[in-house]
Amino acid sequence: MYRKLYIIGLLLMVQIASAQRYEIGVFLGGSNPISDVGSTYYVLPNQPAFGGLFKWNLHPRLAARLQINKTTLFGDDSKSDIPAKVNRQYSFKSDALEFSAGAEFNFFSFRIRNLLDKPFTPYMYMGVAAFWHDDLYFEPLSPAPVEATDTTKRTFSYAVPVIFGVKKKITMRLILAGEVGFRYTFTNNLDGSQPNGRPFSFGNKGTNDWYTFTGLTLTYTFGEEPCYCRK
Repeated sequence: MYRKLYIIGLLLMVQIASAQRYEIGVFLGGSNPISDVGSTYYVLPNQPAFGGLFKWNLHPRLAARLQINKTTLFGDDSKSDIPAKVNRQYSFKSDALEFSAGAEFNFFSFRIRNLLDKPFTPYMYMGVAAFWHDDLYFEPLSPAPVEATDTTKRTFSYAVPVIFGVKKKITMRLILAGEVGFRYTFTNNLDGSQPNGRPFSFGNKGTNDWYTFTGLTLTYTFGEEPCYCRK
């Protein structure tokens, strides 16, 4: 009995997998942190960011998405519009590597095969992310300007990404998209303001840090076309 169910389940998985179209591509853009150090603007890329992504189109309006991104998060008080932060003269750099998985929802039905039928659509992505970043702290007695000290350790944390974008068919195989993505993190020490095990901390202890990725994705579609694309 269990053997029959296993075979039936395996056949169903093969059938589903063979009836989809996939996308693989690259992300190029920029990043910026939203933290206690640096500018207060939510979207103001100041460092390059790049990555790769894979999509599994389950429906004209829904896709599963996996992505990996790499950047350096950089914040500088001199770029802030708050005079107290400008006078403080703190700054930080943190190398960040992110893996994320989630679902991408198209606001319009987006059939890849037909180039002229709804050639573009807004979309939204939500998921979960895990990322590594540098472990930072500040020496309060150092003469200004002060850059955060890197302990050379890497810190692991989680984030909730929410991405808004618009995608457009370029050819029968290529799709170009522009997007901005916000990451709410489960850490308050992206910038070194709340280090563990150190006496000096500053900033708002009640809110965690954020960071954003803004840029373009270019994906190539492949695989057997799903039934909904043949209509």
